[in-house]
Amino acid sequence: MATPVRTRFAPSPTGFLHIGGARTALFSWAFARHHGGEFVLRIEDTDVERSTPEAVQAILDGMKWLALDWDEGPFYQMQRMDRYREVVAELLAKGLAYPCYASPAELDEMREAQRARGEKPRYDGRWRPAPDKTLPMPPAGVDPVIRFCNPTEGAVAWDDLVKGRIEIANAEMDDLIIARPDGTPTYNFCVVVDDWDMKITHVIRGDDHVNNTPRQINILRALGAEVPAYAHLSMILGDDGQKLSKRHGAVSVMQYHEDGYLTEAVINYLARLGWSHGNDEVFSRDQMINWFDLDHITPSAAQFNTEKLNWLNAHYIKATDDNVLAADTASRLARRQVNPENGPALDTLVALYKERVSTLNELADAVEAFYVDVRPSEELLNQHLNDAARAALADLAGEFDACDWQREAISAAIKTTMKAHGLKMPQVAIPLRVLLVGQPQTPAIDAVVEAMGRETVMARLRRYL
Repeated sequence: MATPVRTRFAPSPTGFLHIGGARTALFSWAFARHHGGEFVLRIEDTDVERSTPEAVQAILDGMKWLALDWDEGPFYQMQRMDRYREVVAELLAKGLAYPCYASPAELDEMREAQRARGEKPRYDGRWRPAPDKTLPMPPAGVDPVIRFCNPTEGAVAWDDLVKGRIEIANAEMDDLIIARPDGTPTYNFCVVVDDWDMKITHVIRGDDHVNNTPRQINILRALGAEVPAYAHLSMILGDDGQKLSKRHGAVSVMQYHEDGYLTEAVINYLARLGWSHGNDEVFSRDQMINWFDLDHITPSAAQFNTEKLNWLNAHYIKATDDNVLAADTASRLARRQVNPENGPALDTLVALYKERVSTLNELADAVEAFYVDVRPSEELLNQHLNDAARAALADLAGEFDACDWQREAISAAIKTTMKAHGLKMPQVAIPLRVLLVGQPQTPAIDAVVEAMGRETVMARLRRYL
């Protein structure tokens, strides 16, 4: 019987969950779901100085907003210290680790000498036990670090599920510190014990971890543990081809919520950052689970494309139920102290504007004009409210005052006015839009007028006419 697939997402809570981390989480989650396996969430909080409860909460909030549900966890490394110390003691007892009393000054001197000889700076194994070697007496009052006895012969090799065969000579690696003088274990050691204890079968992570992998494999083998399969994802570049930074997307995934993106659009977009299924651009979460594999992840860097994300978001907005969009818009308006209770039904406005926006914030911007007293800019007024338009709109106001407040009657009133003044539709409709909502472009003008209501329309027209 095949071993059940178990993946993990293991962020460090030293900041928010950004797009790169979210993509790693998504791929790990999708791979587990595709294989009917389990997805584990682990918080790697051993960097006590930089880890914060706020960052932990930001990670959990981001995972929940993306709807990346985990089966086990969150596990916290700081709550597993006794287990790590137990494994360190096991390695010491087996002669697979040793105490090193070299002081920081000694190590600096050693590295300087190596550089002077043109050698790669690395720990020289001075405290490593050997059958033909006599070690000095440990200095009094010095707490040692614990180092792992890295193999000195051969090489570490693995078939990376994204990058292909990777091989690194053991002679290239020195003896890694696995516990600090105060006994706290180091990052690379904690990761190994966690992956072992949690029976992780596939480690899917960023390629900034490639250099850690041979060290971790050697420790796993020393412990007699099963070595998981590794898949290292390439980095994400910004629109301009540079490393992703805050100015082009390396912000908290919750910022995408704030900026008006739908969860499903972000998930769909993240899935296409370095993975593909044929030429499919738009697909549901269920389709992704059904299709997802590691064979179609590209080993080259993925490029973030804001236009593509906006296009996808517009697609998902169009497909979203009007009542769902109305509820979201109401909450966005409330944050601006705008009360939609005192005006047209939000679902009516949402239905009018959803085809024309790329984000939920743009949708809130568009409908806000129906609830607050907007004033067009002087520039727009000068551009569109000429004498001919002013005369036509004055007559149109009279038509509006008398007609039934139905879209058909409103449309007829506009056409009657156009004909009477010898004007074309844009010559009447554009200045009318400017006076009503402060913008020269809207959905069909008769629908906008109907939705706004006679009282508001007449008040806004009379102000300028």
